[in-house]
Amino acid sequence: MRRKKGVIGFFVHHKVAGNLVMLVMLLAGALALTRMNVQFFPTFALDVVSVRVIWSGASAEDVEQGITNPLEQRLRSVDGLKKMTSTSAQSVASITLEFQEGTNAITALDDVRQQVDEFNNLPTDAEKPRVARIERYEPVARMLVFGDVDRNELRALAYRYEDELLQQGIDRVSFRGLPEQQISIDVPVETLEALGLTLGQIAERVASVSRDLPAGIMAQQDAARELRSVEQRRSPQAFESVPVLSGERTHLRLGDIATVRQEDRDSQVSLTRNGFPAIELQLQRSENGNSLAAAKVLQQWLDETRATLPPSVQLEVYDETWQLLNDRISLLTSNGLSGLLLVVGLLYLFLPGRVAFWVAVGIPTAFLAALGVLWLIGGSINMISLFALIMALGVIVDDAIVVGEDADAHARMGEASIYASEGAAKRMVWPVLASSLTTVAAFMPLLVVGGVIGNILGDIPVVMICVLIASLLECFIVLPAHLRHAFSPRHTGKGASEPAKPSRNPVARFRAGFERRFDRFREGSFRRFSQRSLEHRGITMACVLALALVTVGLLAGGRLGFNFFPTPEPSVLYANASFVAGTDSKTVDRFMVDMQKALNDTESALGGNLILHAVTTEGATLGGGGSSRTGDELGSIMIELTPSDKRQVRNPEFITEWRSRLTLPAGLDNLAISERQAGPPGRDVNVRLTGDNSESLKFAAEELAQALSTLPVCWMWKMTCLGPGTADLSGQCLWRGAGPNHHRFGQPVAGRVRWTGRPDLSGRAR
Repeated sequence: MRRKKGVIGFFVHHKVAGNLVMLVMLLAGALALTRMNVQFFPTFALDVVSVRVIWSGASAEDVEQGITNPLEQRLRSVDGLKKMTSTSAQSVASITLEFQEGTNAITALDDVRQQVDEFNNLPTDAEKPRVARIERYEPVARMLVFGDVDRNELRALAYRYEDELLQQGIDRVSFRGLPEQQISIDVPVETLEALGLTLGQIAERVASVSRDLPAGIMAQQDAARELRSVEQRRSPQAFESVPVLSGERTHLRLGDIATVRQEDRDSQVSLTRNGFPAIELQLQRSENGNSLAAAKVLQQWLDETRATLPPSVQLEVYDETWQLLNDRISLLTSNGLSGLLLVVGLLYLFLPGRVAFWVAVGIPTAFLAALGVLWLIGGSINMISLFALIMALGVIVDDAIVVGEDADAHARMGEASIYASEGAAKRMVWPVLASSLTTVAAFMPLLVVGGVIGNILGDIPVVMICVLIASLLECFIVLPAHLRHAFSPRHTGKGASEPAKPSRNPVARFRAGFERRFDRFREGSFRRFSQRSLEHRGITMACVLALALVTVGLLAGGRLGFNFFPTPEPSVLYANASFVAGTDSKTVDRFMVDMQKALNDTESALGGNLILHAVTTEGATLGGGGSSRTGDELGSIMIELTPSDKRQVRNPEFITEWRSRLTLPAGLDNLAISERQAGPPGRDVNVRLTGDNSESLKFAAEELAQALSTLPVCWMWKMTCLGPGTADLSGQCLWRGAGPNHHRFGQPVAGRVRWTGRPDLSGRAR
């Protein structure tokens, strides 16, 4: 009787088709590996537009009344607006607009720019508003240029290194610790009186002759040339040549009556490393950039540049984000290889050698095919997709094992090898398909999660679906074609089949002995246990119910903990110090030196070899995204420790030891030593208080903080004023340490923050 072939039967009976499909799967995966982008997070757009207006010298209240409130009223009517957050601080107003998902980013930007351009009631001396769409750049690494040289020399080196890195393939380079400069013109009062001039007249004269202006077009068509007057001065020497007075007998230049110098602006952020001035270069990649390729460019550039550095200048690379991605890829590779070896070894104990081999070959085949599908739909290799691929390692092999075991069972019953493999694939297609659809259904809800977290987690179900598609293709198209001769019996010369003779191979003897012992266990103890379970159904169901109750009790009683977004212990710490307003910068610098000395003593006391890098910042505090506040009374230290899995000292122990060695000076407003925060949950506790009186809010926040601080696990609290009638209280519940809190309540908050949106109980804006 001739069997119906169908799709599965066609590939089983065709000698070449199955191998061609396998070759296409392998080639698709290899092509995907060479073409797919490697990055830290999946590619997604930020539907956020920022508006920033600078009003020099204005207080936070004036900025709010004169700029923030009027702009808010106009921007509320923009189509697709989801949330608007505004910040009014001294001399600056900042408004951030977040739009609904699916909103055209270019249209939204144009709408916001149009509303801002039509606003004509800005203060006279306020600068022109800057409207921009927030673009997402991912960090690659940070590079520190420092040494026993003048900061101006470091500035020239930093600019040169920026040009070289951009030319070699780094997408973006930004600076930190590079003070902005200005050109100052000092004219003595006696000189002004003698010449009969005022400072305003000289300023107008300088502004009138120091500008670049278009001057029209000369000629027409192909011979047309644009004309431009290029007269803007950009150096002290150029400003010294500006004419101030011109006549028949008098010709005075600015350099004759004034002192012109180029200097750093006031209240600028500066960095030091080992007591030497430093400038930090932050290397970033764009959405379409490759993190590992950027890291390779950086390493090649470092090898070439370090050989030419003078002895007084050093380059130091730290906070290498690309290394996390490289470690995850190494983890996937090592897990895949070890899992492959383990699968081959275990399958060899239960299935024929050739069946075990072809099932194991299906793992890399399906894996590469899944990468090919992921590449075709626009995916990338990132931390989330790699996490999903690690989870999928156990899914790939299951389907092939089911088909291979069923074919082996029918071959043992005497069915021909080709029909055993064909029948196994046809019998298992619906059970395996149902199992795969169940897995898809389990991961499908992640596809409907909205917002930024939904864009990030969406790669998990997408990768799992790609893996399941590739696994089904491999186990029902490729594997049956390879198993068609896997169960061929051994023949004698007369053509009759005989049992195989005992082998002299020790591996084969071990496998034969294992099969005998396993068959004895299956037919003996296991069969008796199964019979007893069926005979005493009530006892069996009672045991199952008791196990379920124990599991529910562990969850309800809190014995089994819950962590929404578990993350490994971070290796980066931030120490932020804030003195009272008006504190001299030298006082802050002295305390930073004392903190650095205490940091070195802490490392020595805990065994050494703990700190990889420590960078001191004067004039700013630090957070996960860089400088968060600036001012002469601020200082901070960024510490990068060795990875948590390579040291025995935990972060709370390190911070406690460091705090115990610090002597807090007079005038210190607050000192916070915290870990770098990562993951969606944010702070452990976040409470938002709303009321009509700011003083009452501060008092209520202080009372609440004191009450919560009595808990044995809570140690750090921060209160922020969110405009008139709103305050935000957030805390960290890691451990309880000595020293001042993160923010001393009752003190004035620098700047004022307004929040526009719908508040919920967690204190987050929706």
